[in-house]
Amino acid sequence: MSAVHSEPRPSKRIVDGILLLDKPTGITSNRALQIAKRIYRAKKAGHTGSLDPLASGMLPLCFGQATKVSGRLLDADKEYQLEMFIGQRTDTADADGKVIEQSDKTSITQAELLQAIEQHLGEIQQVPPMYSALKKDGRRLYELAREGIEVERKPRPIHIYQLEIIRFDSARPLLRVLCSKGTYVRSLAETLAEAMGTLAHLTMLRRIMVRPFDGHALVPLDELERLEGNSEALEALLLAPDVALGAYPAVRLTANEAFYLRNGHAVGHAPAGLAGEVRIYDDNDVFLGLGEVQSDGQVAPRRLFVTSADDSK
Repeated sequence: MSAVHSEPRPSKRIVDGILLLDKPTGITSNRALQIAKRIYRAKKAGHTGSLDPLASGMLPLCFGQATKVSGRLLDADKEYQLEMFIGQRTDTADADGKVIEQSDKTSITQAELLQAIEQHLGEIQQVPPMYSALKKDGRRLYELAREGIEVERKPRPIHIYQLEIIRFDSARPLLRVLCSKGTYVRSLAETLAEAMGTLAHLTMLRRIMVRPFDGHALVPLDELERLEGNSEALEALLLAPDVALGAYPAVRLTANEAFYLRNGHAVGHAPAGLAGEVRIYDDNDVFLGLGEVQSDGQVAPRRLFVTSADDSK
């Protein structure tokens, strides 16, 4: 009996950069990440805050050295479009769940919605939903929820910067919200409905922006799949890791200073008035990482990035 030879798997490669994926509905963020990682044949990748299977839109994927900025993107403000279905509450607070409660009030007025919106602007307290990735005694809340277990959750402060009506419909209004990290938009829909004396759940949720990527185009997953095997075209879709750090001022070092910084030493003198964390570049404008301006004006390394040639991991 002859041996069966399988095709060798394509070798993994070093990929550095950020992909602004337009995640489609119907798949998890982790599934979308694994597809993109396979297409890029990337050694290392991670996403920056998951979207529910029901949700679509901007999902920043970090490859290689860019994974070092992913934690900062988790803390970023985000913008969503959401459609509410008035009159029903589901166990997951969205259309993927089962209806667990119904209200006699199945329509609202625009005045009621505007008043509810007014009550939700600024800093508010929000109770995280049971269907969330938060942990209680080492277990995810959504795991407990699937077993029919509900536990007490403490309210947490969030900030609603903007909340407006895109399309008013008495039964299915469409809204836009710009909010801080930690905001659960499904819970926001429920408390908006509660303020109007009814119930609601989400039928559509789309993330249209994660700061600081305002104005950047998204890459649909089907376009990514179409480009599989075209390394040059795939690379062209990636943003440099430092694009995610544009809020930090830039400091440029001499070749000698860059050498010592890479070896863990505080170097140079930051421009007058700079304090806190800064982006560091060498004399060839190569991004080195994040540093912190010390009281004496020197820049100390905090989170350094290495070039692909230096990355042996």
